[in-house]
Amino acid sequence: MTQITLLDGSIGQELVKRGSSPATQLWSTNVMMEQPELLADVHAEYFAAGATVATTNTYPIHRNRLEREGIEDRQAALIEQAVDQAVAAVAAHGSGRIAGALGPVVASYRPDAMPDVGMAAEQFAAKIAMIGERVDFLLAETVCSLQEAEGIFQGYADSGSNKPLWMAFSVDDEDGTKLRSGEPLDVVTQMLGHYKPAAVLLNCSLPEVITQGLPILTDCGLPFGAYANGFTMITDGFKEEAPTVDALSARTDLTPERYADHVMNWVGAGATIVGGCCEVGPAHIAEIARRLKDAGHTIV
Repeated sequence: MTQITLLDGSIGQELVKRGSSPATQLWSTNVMMEQPELLADVHAEYFAAGATVATTNTYPIHRNRLEREGIEDRQAALIEQAVDQAVAAVAAHGSGRIAGALGPVVASYRPDAMPDVGMAAEQFAAKIAMIGERVDFLLAETVCSLQEAEGIFQGYADSGSNKPLWMAFSVDDEDGTKLRSGEPLDVVTQMLGHYKPAAVLLNCSLPEVITQGLPILTDCGLPFGAYANGFTMITDGFKEEAPTVDALSARTDLTPERYADHVMNWVGAGATIVGGCCEVGPAHIAEIARRLKDAGHTIV
């Protein structure tokens, strides 16, 4: 029937859950430094579950985040380590693509904290250059405002990268037709028409609100899709300065079967790229793979 790209699920949150140390402000970066074998395990489990993409553990590795711990000089080395692990996972599996993850510069879910476009573009351009040529495409994740998107687009242009850019926007926990900034999602489609990324997605929001917002992307003329999180909500505590993931809690009702129900609805609406975000793990991806195959789709 349809060719579907099946992304992996949570990388950072999955590492934090598996790590042996308490959660820190460095999030999954700290786990990767202390227990690098866990990242290899996570990539391998997602491929075994049926995913066709390994997302690099580079989402939080921005210079300003590392400065809090006095290790900003390690940014390039940490990014290289994350890319190395994804490359090794693809080689071990024998197939697959690599997505180079780009997270928000200052903090997730904080459009109010976004630096001006010029400063953001500079940081994104530098990070894209560090990720380099070994990825198959760049994945800008959890984009919460038009200003943040502008910084990414300009940074991407300044970097000179020839890798396709996929943009994943995060929508409001109560109204999926709006970005977390409150800006209407339909304005995003106008920006997409100007910059023409290779794909557009909604990510790291409740699956229910993603279902609300996804129809807005159907007429943008780009491949589109979604990958939701499994949090109860993004709390005010997590929006404070330099939080840890202890401020968030996972839903108990979002089983692999229930999450796959949402995903299959997105596919039915025309989505050709699906997967999972925080708190969506290998079991969820395996159930999605099974359902896609049972429905006659081809996973690519």
